[in-house]
Amino acid sequence: MPSVTHDDAPLLADLMPWSVAPPRLGRGWPAGPDAASLKARWDALVKAEGPDREALFEPTRSRTLHTAVGQLPGRSGGTEKLVRATGPCAEPVRVLSAPFDEQWLIPDQRLIDAARPELWRVADEHQIFAVELPAVPGSTGPLLLATSLLPLLRPGRVRPLYRRPGGTEPNLAPGLLDHLAARLGRAPTPPDVLAWSTAAVRPAPGGHAVPLTSDPEVWDLGVEAGRRMLWLMRRDGERPRLPGGRRPYVRAPLPPRPLTLHYDRDEETLHLDEGRISPVPPGAWAYETGGVRVLEQWFAARTAEPGAGTLAAIRPATWPQAWTSELLELITVLALLAEVDPLRAELTVTAPVTAADLRAAGVLPVPRAARGPASVLDGHEEGPEGQLALL
Repeated sequence: MPSVTHDDAPLLADLMPWSVAPPRLGRGWPAGPDAASLKARWDALVKAEGPDREALFEPTRSRTLHTAVGQLPGRSGGTEKLVRATGPCAEPVRVLSAPFDEQWLIPDQRLIDAARPELWRVADEHQIFAVELPAVPGSTGPLLLATSLLPLLRPGRVRPLYRRPGGTEPNLAPGLLDHLAARLGRAPTPPDVLAWSTAAVRPAPGGHAVPLTSDPEVWDLGVEAGRRMLWLMRRDGERPRLPGGRRPYVRAPLPPRPLTLHYDRDEETLHLDEGRISPVPPGAWAYETGGVRVLEQWFAARTAEPGAGTLAAIRPATWPQAWTSELLELITVLALLAEVDPLRAELTVTAPVTAADLRAAGVLPVPRAARGPASVLDGHEEGPEGQLALL
């Protein structure tokens, strides 16, 4: 965590005031690491009838086969009640299922207990979702994740960088950018503020705090480290690569269904049963979020045994080649992120911009309207049973 010289750092909840709870699925089978399996699960659901369909669906108080809900914004899933559904599966979309774990989701509101339509309305190529992670004593992992995908991570809040599609109306305290520009002598952008926050955020009573600075040199160092973290977390541009000789490769073929994961620190080798990947830097293996090793969590999500007779049991019969490619890239991302940790640790915030400063400037307290979603958005949405939804 960055060193600080004061105890009045503003809270992230005030700097990025609009937040949404992450979507709550209510059932595991609409999401998974393999898109083809999701389509097969949907096909099995709509082929079943009566009590069999109900059992496969796994109803909750929020969603049953008779629940009437509309389409998710910008998606094309059906709106007839699931008890009568016969149509094709909505095309699965990429989501962030767990820290650094990109999976797939059927974007159908009938399958999701709490889909958070307000997040889907602002999800586009310009959006960056910041996700708070709980602070765990002794953990050096990030407290803030950033993703271009819809995040499903729980329990932290989701804070979109923009309140409207198209990268317009930043989700920042009104007047914050102007105040920082006056103090820094330059005009920071919304992504700059998010980059700084990602690098500088620290635990605090009542949430996460973001120490701010009016020192341009310190600001540049923090923004540079944060931009590096954002690029590695989002992975939506040029693919990250380690230097030649340090890039991980498959040294021994992975078995059809690996069941165990083991790391040999001396040889920098990751063992998936008899399969071997190396070199895997110790920093990549040790990288944690919330006190959990990212690589172990990623592997468990693809090898855990689902209940027999459930839709979740429909999954690849053997380990797909795509998962190996994703694992190699994940190792690369974690190794490069581990290299940024010393920069974060060395970030000493001087010439602070405190919460008291922001209150004196009228930036805080944040207006109530800034804590809610934008009230009017473009585009029509289909409501339950094909009706037009009114916003």
